[in-house]
Amino acid sequence: MSLGDALSIAMAGLRVNQSAISLVSSNVANAETPGYVRKTINQSVTVSGETGTGVQVNGINRQLDDYVLAQLRTEISGAAYASLRSDFLGQLQGLFGDPNATGTLESSFNALTTAMQALATSPDSTSARIGVLNAAQALAAGLNSMSNGIQTLRSGCEAGLTDAVGTANNLLKQIATINTQIRSNPQGGTSTDAATAALLDQRDQAINQLSQLMDIRIVTNAANQVSVFTGSGVQLAGMEAATLSFNAQGTVNPGTTWSSNSLTSELGSITVSYASGSSIDLTASLKSGQMAAYVELRDHTLVTAQTQLDQFAATLSSSLSDKTTAGTPVTSGASAGFSLDLSGMKNGNTINIAYTDTATGQKRSVTVVRVDDPALLPLPQTATNDPNDYVVGIDFSGLSGSVVSQLNSALYGRNLQFTGTYPAIDVLDNAGFSTVNSASVTTTVTGLAGGSVEVPLFNDNGSAYSGALNVAGNQMTGYAQRISVNADLVKDNSKLVVYSTSPTTAAGDTARPDFMIKQLMSGRYYYSASTGIGSDSAPFNGSLESYLQQFVSQQGSNAAAAKQLSEGQNVVLNTLQQKLSTSSGVNMDEEMAHLLSLQNAYAANARVMSTINQMYQSLMQAI
Repeated sequence: MSLGDALSIAMAGLRVNQSAISLVSSNVANAETPGYVRKTINQSVTVSGETGTGVQVNGINRQLDDYVLAQLRTEISGAAYASLRSDFLGQLQGLFGDPNATGTLESSFNALTTAMQALATSPDSTSARIGVLNAAQALAAGLNSMSNGIQTLRSGCEAGLTDAVGTANNLLKQIATINTQIRSNPQGGTSTDAATAALLDQRDQAINQLSQLMDIRIVTNAANQVSVFTGSGVQLAGMEAATLSFNAQGTVNPGTTWSSNSLTSELGSITVSYASGSSIDLTASLKSGQMAAYVELRDHTLVTAQTQLDQFAATLSSSLSDKTTAGTPVTSGASAGFSLDLSGMKNGNTINIAYTDTATGQKRSVTVVRVDDPALLPLPQTATNDPNDYVVGIDFSGLSGSVVSQLNSALYGRNLQFTGTYPAIDVLDNAGFSTVNSASVTTTVTGLAGGSVEVPLFNDNGSAYSGALNVAGNQMTGYAQRISVNADLVKDNSKLVVYSTSPTTAAGDTARPDFMIKQLMSGRYYYSASTGIGSDSAPFNGSLESYLQQFVSQQGSNAAAAKQLSEGQNVVLNTLQQKLSTSSGVNMDEEMAHLLSLQNAYAANARVMSTINQMYQSLMQAI
């Protein structure tokens, strides 16, 4: 090897040492830069023939653990989902309050029953009557306020989705732009140049931020370019970015719902669109990240919470205003049954029939629901909360034929028959095949002194609450937001006691106060499975107070569970972040040790060059 070769090798060593020192300097300078991955030199020996002739820099290695990074992104998405749910459920639980606490729905309900007990003790006391009305107004106001709070949270989800989609679009464009800027790396692997390594850091940071918003899957090719897919496999970005859109709705109320059918959906949908003009609805396919949490809260969790309040308000109203009138026994030839008066029935009111199937000896029940719009027929069996009844919807508008003919068409196969002319009808057994045990009509009382103790203490913004069914939905939907105290009772509070004017109810009569107390405190009712309590086959059955305690307790448990899940996710996330930082972050001690090693190598190469210089000088002097 000549002195020239030795000098060239030493100079190559110095150049590599300079690059390595520069890289250490960059690592140290970016030790606290978010998303920065520690870099190292990828160097190799240069060979001429069979002799090593020096060293060269082949590129820069990013010290990145791809497996840990993939795990981290999954947990980032899960932690963002859990954290957002915990935040919203905490706010929701704040609306419902803690069981047995003051200033809550439960305390307002207890105040109403206490006021009614005071009225039963002193029915002729004006202050006791005013006390009942004040307590009823406070309870209605509480239901209104809680419903408004739930809808505000749902509106917050719409706004959150709008912001999230805008952020996601910016990140997808950034990822696609970096993909186009990265030069193809023929060697593959992790080795690349400094500029590309910096771009890869930026892209990883963008992908991490995107994973907070939605569940994603990353595929990397040999040229260090990535394709971004949703967890369900829909491509979002590659060399080009797809465009996400969200058509936020201006008003959110208990009746607005999301549907996969864009023609009927009343809430915004998340859609991904491509340059080709095609589009895909992602709303129901997102499983993790903030966007999935917003959708779940808006369309399910908060809807269930509203339904719980609506069911409470509906049962509260109907328990006081619904009047059930038993039918009068009647016979017709060999058949027997009951005569019913349907004149007081309103949309949503029912005919209740109990009979025994003679062939099997089984006792059965039928609930006939008045419907004023034939477009709603046939009604589902879940139209009532009773799991044991057979539900039939009958069109009372006359568009579907007479009520009697509809009843016979629907129930003759169940060995029941009907005669008469509406509104007076008879329900009879099919002689020899069934026995009608009882029949009654449940109607909504609207008058204050019609001779019955039932009283419409609460109504639907001035209208009677009867559980009416129409094309817009069930009257129960959003009822907690609309429930109010009957204005006629506020004008004349004596009607809290006086239920008949002919003859006039005595001033000290306790029949109506006693009825109200019984209905509110000991009456038992079925509650819809859509409240999240019970199921269609085994719905919750109990008093108003027990139901109230059930859903308030459930909200508290849900909030506590969501908080615990969020904390657990954060522990996992922090562990993975620490693990990635250990393997891919800058360790100052290691960098300083590496710098010392490079300093020694630099000095050694410089010493070689100095020695060669001396040798050249000696050679020149000898010549």
